[in-house]
Amino acid sequence: MAKGPDWKQLLDAGVQFTEMQRSQAKRIAKDLVSQGHIARDQVSSTVDELVEMSRRRTEDLTRVVRNEVQRQLGSLGLATKEDLARLERKVAGTTKTAPAKKAPAKKAPAKKAATKVTKATTGSGDGAHSGRAG
Repeated sequence: MAKGPDWKQLLDAGVQFTEMQRSQAKRIAKDLVSQGHIARDQVSSTVDELVEMSRRRTEDLTRVVRNEVQRQLGSLGLATKEDLARLERKVAGTTKTAPAKKAPAKKAPAKKAATKVTKATTGSGDGAHSGRAG
């Protein structure tokens, strides 16, 4: 099975490509001075411009990647942090404004009274135990 691209490695490479350090910008500015493209008094401002341009490119790349990831996740139908937070707020608001009604307690079924009564206690039967003479 083919292994997918290592996204972290690709993003790191992209950031390194767009993110210029001040030392790199100074080398570029000095090269521009030696080639006669800028004056020596412009080195500092050129370095600042190169670093700022690099920062903007890094932010742009980050934004593009973030938007693409969000778009891809959206197409899969996965919930985002914002979706979950909105749902949590909704649930919290529901429980605060309309407390759930308690269901009435279920009563245990009444036990049936014993219906069999012995002959001795009712006085019916052969009359031997009823106390009447015969």
